[in-house]
Amino acid sequence: MIEVHAEPLQSLRERTSEKWRAYPEDVIPLFVAEMDYPLAEPIAEALTEAVRRSDTGYARPGGELPRAFADFAARRWGWQVDPAQVTTTADVAVVVVEALRLAIRPGDGVVINTPVYPPFFDFVPEAGGRIVEVPLLQNAAGWSIDLDGVERAFAAGARAYLLCNPHNPLGHPHPADQLAAVAELAARYGVTVVSDEIHAPLTLSDGVFTPFLSVSDAAREHGIAAESASKAWNLAGLKCAMFVTAGERMSRLLATLPESVRYRTGLFGQIASAVAFAEGEEWLDGAIRALERNRDALTTLLAEKLPGVGYLAPRASYLAWLDFRALGWGDDPSIRALESGRVALSSGPMFGTQGAGFARLNFACSPEVLGEAVDRLAGA
Repeated sequence: MIEVHAEPLQSLRERTSEKWRAYPEDVIPLFVAEMDYPLAEPIAEALTEAVRRSDTGYARPGGELPRAFADFAARRWGWQVDPAQVTTTADVAVVVVEALRLAIRPGDGVVINTPVYPPFFDFVPEAGGRIVEVPLLQNAAGWSIDLDGVERAFAAGARAYLLCNPHNPLGHPHPADQLAAVAELAARYGVTVVSDEIHAPLTLSDGVFTPFLSVSDAAREHGIAAESASKAWNLAGLKCAMFVTAGERMSRLLATLPESVRYRTGLFGQIASAVAFAEGEEWLDGAIRALERNRDALTTLLAEKLPGVGYLAPRASYLAWLDFRALGWGDDPSIRALESGRVALSSGPMFGTQGAGFARLNFACSPEVLGEAVDRLAGA
């Protein structure tokens, strides 16, 4: 059993990624979705060996990654993936934009469920589409897709649905019955569903992730999944993600992709991702245990020190969607968190109009850093 622990703050501040260079050193950075854990040893070894052999050229399409991902999906989720229907590219943003370009005509509506990952608001117009917001529904039990709202949007002419599963910023894996209902609506109205599943490997022990393409024949005929090792194993800077299809219709559609899209894959990303899916599961389980401890600690810390902040514990990934409205911190609480508490959170309004009064916190850090961050927020 591998135990995964965050690196010391002094070591983390030597990193040159956005998380550690965007703010001065007196700020605790809990905004961008990047973990403070060291690389899994098999990945570090594979990358080191690649450097030693000067293996820094172009990635060949596919490589070992499609089979490694298919085997991981079968073990982890009971999902049977055909490696021949896995296509690599640079990152999930490329998967989403290029899939939407194939699925829609300029000006077509694309449904998104707010609050949602902020780049979705850029991906849709980049692909030539028009955003149609169908906010998620919330009750005391949690979140759900507004299926009636989705059907109204499809009936009004939306041609694609950009799904986030598990949903960012909520850490919510959508249940199978709702995904099957989405697929049925997509088939009825001729809509293509692009499912961003980048956080799926980080589903926690009390959550259940269901791959969209696994729920029905309708999903397989109308769906394209965006998959990557980048979030679960902290590989975003290495540039590798996958288009995954499971039906003949979508497979034919992806066959029309420009060849250059496949060659945008980073070789180091391809190497690291294949090793992650093939040899990184024990490390992943250790990371999930660490995240669950932090999630539980955050629940306790907020109840003790910031009882006015609303919070529904996520069941996937390491993102906490915090409701500051009762504290009167304004539409964008991240401003006060930074200015008065020196804690960098993600701005809630960036996730859509439903984000007013909210902020997103990344708890993939050490327990000590998390405790200090909550103390600072309480002091603010």
